[in-house]
Amino acid sequence: MNQQLTRQLWLLLALIGLCTGALAQPPRGPLVVSPQVNADKTVTFRYQAPQAKVVELSAQFEKGPVAMTKDAQGIWSVTVGPVKPDIYPYNFRVDGVSVMDPANVAFFPNERFKASLVDVPGDQPLIHAMRDVPHGSINYEYYPSMEGTTGSLVVYTPPGYDQNPSKKYPVYYLISGTTDTEETFFKVGKTNLILDNLLAEGKVKPMIIVMPYGNIAARVAEQKGGSKPADPTVRDGADAVKRANDFTTDLVSNVIPYVEKSYRAIPNRENRAIGGFSRGGGQTLRAAFSNMDKFAYVCAYSSYLSPQEMDGNFSQIVAKPEQTNKQLKLLWVSVGSDDFLYKGTVEFMDYLKAKKVNYKSLITDGGHTWMNVKTYVAATTPLLFQP
Repeated sequence: MNQQLTRQLWLLLALIGLCTGALAQPPRGPLVVSPQVNADKTVTFRYQAPQAKVVELSAQFEKGPVAMTKDAQGIWSVTVGPVKPDIYPYNFRVDGVSVMDPANVAFFPNERFKASLVDVPGDQPLIHAMRDVPHGSINYEYYPSMEGTTGSLVVYTPPGYDQNPSKKYPVYYLISGTTDTEETFFKVGKTNLILDNLLAEGKVKPMIIVMPYGNIAARVAEQKGGSKPADPTVRDGADAVKRANDFTTDLVSNVIPYVEKSYRAIPNRENRAIGGFSRGGGQTLRAAFSNMDKFAYVCAYSSYLSPQEMDGNFSQIVAKPEQTNKQLKLLWVSVGSDDFLYKGTVEFMDYLKAKKVNYKSLITDGGHTWMNVKTYVAATTPLLFQP
């Protein structure tokens, strides 16, 4: 009897184990491959949703949503293109709800939306492509920040950094746009790969790149138990300027000292650059123009300051253009011709020209996109820290 009870007990335990394993495992459907980049540069997208009524593809290389069709297994699909080689965000709209592609591990880091990424390679490797060259490192850092909070950084160090402990490097502080995170220049902008490739071609100086999180107010609210505040409604309104000034304070008082203590950074203005995209570009201009003793290179990507703000807050920049031109080894302004910030950015360029402040510029096709940002990073980094 004891032997029979033992067998029954083991059988019961085995059945419980099987049931527990079944509950722990998500339901398995057919294998979904998405996105699938085809040899002719068309791309096939797939999404499994047997009960959905309508599924559409929303992609930054399309002018509008693209209808998808469902097969007998409940997998929706569509093939689009050919698509110009680059990296693009996309998502699916499933019965009106935007969702990421669950079959794709590449995603767009952002506070407000979550998109997946598709990389359409060129016939020849693009500047942001993974190539067989020496690679730098990406490090995640935490530093003491404002109001007792902990800030976060993504830091790129160039190839050979760890092998030569006596060598010091210039630093490029690179700030993402509104609702982006400290990961966006890395995961979407592929800044580390761009630098690796340009270094292998001998086109840039080895540098450290520091990518901070630009939304100080959101981080303070999150760590203090509050709600994330809405974004400012006016780009140069009082709230936007205050938040930019808070970022400047954090950058100058906390980020730079932490980086120069933790990394082999050359601690002078001739070896510091600052740049940013969209809101990060506005933060760049405000931080640089109010700290001319800190930065010698300034890069504004798809961003500007209004003439009114320049006259009101940064009159010293234009009052003595000869001094400004001597201090700034590079002032760069770039924008896409279809960018919603195009008009204001061109107005900013015209303002600088009228005030005799030297700058370099690049106007590209396209809009307010990370495709353009990669172009701007590849164009500006060779100009940094040159004699």
